[in-house]
Amino acid sequence: MSEAVIAVENLCKRYLVEHTLANQSHKRYTALRDIIGREVRNFVHKAIDFGRGRQVLQGEEVEEFWALKNVSFEVKAGEVLGIIGRNGAGKSTLLKILSRITEPTQGRVTLRGRVGSLLEVGTGFHPELTGRENIFLNGAILGMTRREIAKKFDEIVAFAEVERFLDTPVKRYSSGMYVRLAFAVAAHLEPEILIVDEVLAVGDAEFQKKCLGKMSDVSQGEGRTVLFVSHNAAAVRHLCNSVIVLHNGKAIFSGRPGAALDFYHAASVRKASASSFALRHQTPDLALLSVNIVPSSIRFGERVSIETRWLASQATQVAIECFLKDKDQHPISGYSTGVAAGYELELDAGEHDIFIDLPELPLAEGAYTIDIAAGKTNTEFFVYAEDAASFYVHESDPLGSGLKFLQGNGAVFLNCNVRSRARRQLLAAT
Repeated sequence: MSEAVIAVENLCKRYLVEHTLANQSHKRYTALRDIIGREVRNFVHKAIDFGRGRQVLQGEEVEEFWALKNVSFEVKAGEVLGIIGRNGAGKSTLLKILSRITEPTQGRVTLRGRVGSLLEVGTGFHPELTGRENIFLNGAILGMTRREIAKKFDEIVAFAEVERFLDTPVKRYSSGMYVRLAFAVAAHLEPEILIVDEVLAVGDAEFQKKCLGKMSDVSQGEGRTVLFVSHNAAAVRHLCNSVIVLHNGKAIFSGRPGAALDFYHAASVRKASASSFALRHQTPDLALLSVNIVPSSIRFGERVSIETRWLASQATQVAIECFLKDKDQHPISGYSTGVAAGYELELDAGEHDIFIDLPELPLAEGAYTIDIAAGKTNTEFFVYAEDAASFYVHESDPLGSGLKFLQGNGAVFLNCNVRSRARRQLLAAT
């Protein structure tokens, strides 16, 4: 069994967050002696913290915030580890520790080999230096000789597509040019470990595809190790050998990409279903009290049912409507009892449970949300609730062929009837 290139053991990172106790909107009169006394106390506290080698803070109350808590994993040579999680889960903090930008509070990290990092736009670049000079600077930081860097120089420039601006200070580069050059340097200067954050999202679609292909070559063809943070589920599934899910600084799941993405999306759907929806329209006559979707995770072609509860202050007639959207909030389809069935529901004063059964959904794998509305047919809405419910399609093998239907190929699978007819060439009579 090969030795781990990256070994992380019980990694913790703590930050101290300062707070001011006084409420600024109800601040009492402060005398000069109070200000002097407070500043003297702050100075003494800072001196004590500095003398003991602790973080120096300004504030009357200090709170501990654990960005990472007891995270452990190993990555072997040639593997690609994906790290996913919501914003604030601790992904960037973990990568900064692995890139030696910040120190851990507790735990141990073992890295065997040179580390090339791409964490944010401009990381490792000196803004006053040209693109050419920054390539050699980054190579020197990685411990490469000038001859080794020169050998890779043409490949880097060709990949980054910045030939015209090679001798321009990088402070004049756009964010896209920054990322192209930074990724080209990190990927081509042969670090044993390549760390890439979501910064690739800054680039255009063609360049993102180019970068994913290069990362695949780096791991599979050259046997180097890649740590990849992304919110792009298709990229994570295609590129990674294994995936860790972070939540509130803890690794709550580790496994194969498909299982990890299913776990992550199912958890996100449960959170979204439990949260309050955004009401774009609301009237005193009718209120939407709750929305629940069953089940919240389905396979291709399965049904879902939307359970809603309403409160009518008086007897009314309404058309119930729902609108299906993909993860990018693009509308896919809609339904209205008024348009499709030609009727409006009659509601007496009081609470009502209304169920909307969606038919078999031939949807690509991914997350979907539903807007719920009520109103008069072809007039304004009484109620419109955005993102009232959400669900996840976690298996999309339409015909049992073993091939998945992903959102990159569209949102809805068309089960078409394909026919062929041979065209015979008639021989001319001689």
